Amino acid sequence: MHLRGKQKRFLRAQANHLQPIFAVGKEGLTDSWLAQLDGALNRRELIKVNILQNADVTTDEVKAFIEDNTAIQVVQVIGRVLVLFKVADNKDLRDLSNRVAKI
Repeated sequence: MHLRGKQKRFLRAQANHLQPIFAVGKEGLTDSWLAQLDGALNRRELIKVNILQNADVTTDEVKAFIEDNTAIQVVQVIGRVLVLFKVADNKDLRDLSNRVAKI
């Protein structure tokens, strides 16, 4: 799903109250971390990821790694925090993506 401006604005509003549940630290970006991230997005559809101070990667590198290797979309970058969205694989868990599609 390609997001339009109004859809991104809606997702940013929904993510406003969320706390980051994933972090990128000194281990960097790995395939297992990406698999865990994908699994969490299949359940929640919208999460935040925090890039720790001791990480050897920048926000642009994390954004490129995520977007190049998965169907996950980066909705917003706020300092060292990324807001990520992905349509859930399970149709029963697609509450947020159904609301986004109607916008």
